[in-house]
Amino acid sequence: MSTTIADNKATITSFINALNEGIDGTATDWIAYLSPQVIDHNQIIFGEADEPGAAIEGFRQQLAAFSNTDDGEGGILIQDLMGEDGRVMARLRVVGKHTGAHARMPEPTGRSCDVEQIWVFTLVEGRIAEIRAVSDRLGMFLQLGWDWPTVD
Repeated sequence: MSTTIADNKATITSFINALNEGIDGTATDWIAYLSPQVIDHNQIIFGEADEPGAAIEGFRQQLAAFSNTDDGEGGILIQDLMGEDGRVMARLRVVGKHTGAHARMPEPTGRSCDVEQIWVFTLVEGRIAEIRAVSDRLGMFLQLGWDWPTVD
C-alpha cells in the first residue's frame, strides 16, 4: 500500500503535535516520526553536527531551551500544510520563551519570541528522512536580545 499525500500531511501534523508535547524537553514521542538517518539541511541549532541523525539531538536541545510564553502560548503552530509526492511543506509560527540553555545558545533571557518558519519535509516509508527549512533567525535573535553569532 502506497503512502498518500494525506498520510504524509497527517504524519507531519502528528510530529509537530508530539514536538509541542515535548516543549519542556521531557517527552520524546516525536523521535518515532524521524528516520534514524534524518538529514537536516538547515541545522536546527548553530553548531549541530552535519551528519545523518544529528537533527534528533538538535530538536532535543531546542525543546529544552524553550517553554510556553507567560500567556500560555507556545510551540510550533501550523499555519499551512501543502503536499506533493513524498514532500510536505509547512508554514509555521514558532512561539516560545527562552527559559533554558544549551551549548550553542546564551544563558536564558526569559524573553519571548514569535517568528515564522517554512519547513519542507521529505518522507520515506512514512518517516521524515530529510528537512529543509527557512526561518526568521534575525527576528528571533532580536526579540530574545541575543548577539548575532560570529564565525571563528
